[in-house]
Amino acid sequence: MLEWIRNRFRRGPAVPVVRLAGLIAAGSLPGSRTLSIETVSPLLARAFSIRGAKAVALAINSPGGSPVQSSLIAQRIRLLAKEKNLPVIAFVEDLAASGGYWLACAADEIIVDPASIVGSIGVVSASFGFKDLIGRIGIERRVHTSGERKAMLDPFREEKPEDVERLKRLQAEIHEGFKAWVRERRGSRLMGDEAALFSGEFWTGKRGLELGLVDSLGELRTVLQERYGTKVYLPVIAPRRRFLARFGLGGSLGDIGVAALSALEERAYWQRYGL
Repeated sequence: MLEWIRNRFRRGPAVPVVRLAGLIAAGSLPGSRTLSIETVSPLLARAFSIRGAKAVALAINSPGGSPVQSSLIAQRIRLLAKEKNLPVIAFVEDLAASGGYWLACAADEIIVDPASIVGSIGVVSASFGFKDLIGRIGIERRVHTSGERKAMLDPFREEKPEDVERLKRLQAEIHEGFKAWVRERRGSRLMGDEAALFSGEFWTGKRGLELGLVDSLGELRTVLQERYGTKVYLPVIAPRRRFLARFGLGGSLGDIGVAALSALEERAYWQRYGL
């Protein structure tokens, strides 16, 4: 209601700001900031429906995650931008890497801080192997399948070269899709050698500008006020969190435990980029 009143009686133009912060993954967990098509689509719908909007801004701060969810969210952004005939401007905060950069490429323009981290155009899969551990503590692994590949890359069994090769083929297919998306969205703006750009390496925003991964340096409020005037209305569109969830409460003990593990996983994603 408050947002409706402000929108109704504002004096300046509007540029809604959609906050896309956190790990990109299917579903959501109590107290988490997971980005998925399920959690993000209502935010995008609200932003693109604001009366008289001149553009939609994306405030991105994400280490990436699921390529499928990244693709779904990016496609939804482009669909709404076309339907509403609105430009989309992405502003990168600390990080837009891997899937986070996938989201940034959904914008017509990418603006970063000189110290932002961008890129990491690649695919990674990580896990652990516990084969020797379970033997030491007297546990016998029993797996029965009806398909010879059904138990591929079981962490409690010896890693097979043919399974690793199959995984690499899957990763290569996903990587090709990622590269095709970046080429489609950035086109002739890309300035670096593709072998380096698509190697999975990441760069500062300043270097990303030189490579054509981004368009300019700047800060969200400053840039939008310069373009649309000092009275520009910048409503922030972000998930509404329940009161108890803000403190990690309100869920079962199981939910809280899963959320804690999710937080550790997300922390590991951020630490890949020194953050």
